[in-house]
Amino acid sequence: MGTSPIVYQHLIGGFNLVITDSIITQWVIILIFAIAAMFLTRNLKRIPGKRQTVLETLIGTLNNIVTDTIGEEHKSLIPYVGALGTFLLIMNLTGLVGIPPATSDYSISLGMALTTFIMVQAYTISKIGGVHYFVGYLRPLPFMLPMNMLERVLLPVSLGLRLFGNMTAAAIIMGMVYTGLGSISPILTLGIPLPLHAYFDVFDGGIQMVVFTMLTMVNIKIIAEH
Repeated sequence: MGTSPIVYQHLIGGFNLVITDSIITQWVIILIFAIAAMFLTRNLKRIPGKRQTVLETLIGTLNNIVTDTIGEEHKSLIPYVGALGTFLLIMNLTGLVGIPPATSDYSISLGMALTTFIMVQAYTISKIGGVHYFVGYLRPLPFMLPMNMLERVLLPVSLGLRLFGNMTAAAIIMGMVYTGLGSISPILTLGIPLPLHAYFDVFDGGIQMVVFTMLTMVNIKIIAEH
C-alpha cells in the first residue's frame, strides 16, 4: 500500500508522468459522478417527480448539515461540501467490488488534502479580503506568524494522513483475510469476508468521509472568521 501499481509512465521534458491504478479509479469515479449529476439534474420541474424529490431531499439535508455546522453565512460552500463528501464516499467504497480504495494511495489522499487547502484559502480571501487574510497570520501577536503558517499547512495534511492511514489499514486487513481464506479454500472467500466488508468498507469508509468533510467545514469556519 501507499502507492498503487503503475499502469503507464512517460518522461515529458524532464517530468515523469505516472499513471497508477488509483488515478484510473479516481478518473472513472469522476466520470460516473459527472454522468450521474447530468442525469439527476436534467429536466427539473416545478412539481417534482420521484427522482427530483429524492434529489431535493438530499440537497435539503446537506443544506441543513452545512448551515448547522458553519452557519448560514457560509451557505455558498454547499456544492463543494456535497461534492467532496460524495466523491470521498465512493472512493472509500470501491473495496466492495474488489477494487482497492483509491484513498489508500497517499498521493490521492494528500491530493485531496491539497485541494481542500487551496479551496479554504481561496474562499477565505474571497470572503474577508486579501489584506484581512494576511493580517490574520499576525494574530494574536506578530511573533505567532511562523506558528500560524505551520497550522494552516498541518491541518489539511493531518486530514489527508488520517484518511490514508485508516483506508490503508482497512485494505491491508481485507487483503490478509482473502489471502488466508484462499489458502484454505477459495469457497471460503465467497461469504466469510462479507461482515468485514460491511465494517471496513461501508462503516469505516463512511466514517472517514464524515470526519474529512466535517473537519474541512470546521477548518473553513475557523480560518474565514479569524
